[in-house]
Amino acid sequence: MTTTKEKLYSDIPPTKLRNKEEKFKPAKTNKFWLTVASLFFFNMLQNRFYAFRYTGAESYFERDKQTPTIIFAPHCNWWDGIVLYNIAHRICHKEIRLMVEELNRFPLLRRGGAYSVNKKSAQSAMKALRYSVELLGDLRNVLFIFPQGIIRPPHYRPFKFQTGLSYIAENAVKKYGKVNLIPISIDYCFLRDNRPEVLVDFGERFELTDANIDRKELTKILEDKLTETCDKQFIKISQGNIDDYEILFKQHLKWYRRIEQRLKSIDLPDVADV
Repeated sequence: MTTTKEKLYSDIPPTKLRNKEEKFKPAKTNKFWLTVASLFFFNMLQNRFYAFRYTGAESYFERDKQTPTIIFAPHCNWWDGIVLYNIAHRICHKEIRLMVEELNRFPLLRRGGAYSVNKKSAQSAMKALRYSVELLGDLRNVLFIFPQGIIRPPHYRPFKFQTGLSYIAENAVKKYGKVNLIPISIDYCFLRDNRPEVLVDFGERFELTDANIDRKELTKILEDKLTETCDKQFIKISQGNIDDYEILFKQHLKWYRRIEQRLKSIDLPDVADV
């Protein structure tokens, strides 16, 4: 029997691999589809995870609410977009705007707030970047970005960002005066249950006001801020320090886990006492 080796990660973006011209498609939301997406994506998480915990959300809530906000995170698996959608709608109480490279394969995601990016050429990608800057002017939205540009393994280091995030941030400052940048770390791990949990950490908010900052310098600053956020989360999880996490949802124990808890509470007599 032969096994086929699977290449899980590639340094080449999917649109470059497909080498197809794909028309730019903006987000196209309405109240009905947002309601459907909110219920559907929340139900997906509840069906697969035991709990969703988050901490540090004051970094978002204590921002200048008249300033556009960009939240950026690492991208390691398929669930990341679903998690970000729920962060936007159920924690931030905003509409999400998220750049999705393979949107042409999943066009319904536009109804939830996604818009396309084609990295086949710099000219094509620039359409999405300019659109991102325009989106920030609508404060009903929060822009979420995966600045690495491609999927990387969990806990991948060092973070190396493409220049898109810095471009959007600099041009947002030119257009709106300043912009909030908030890193978040997402981890999927097993704690004491037989199902994994989602843990989200909001990092320290960075308010950018200098539109003339060197783009490479800004990229390095943002890489360091995301690294710090992810490293702090890793240490907390490794030490079991999750008491300060708020709970978005937590499942009821399955029947066999309830039996386990009941058995643990039974105080059996010592053999010598029998």
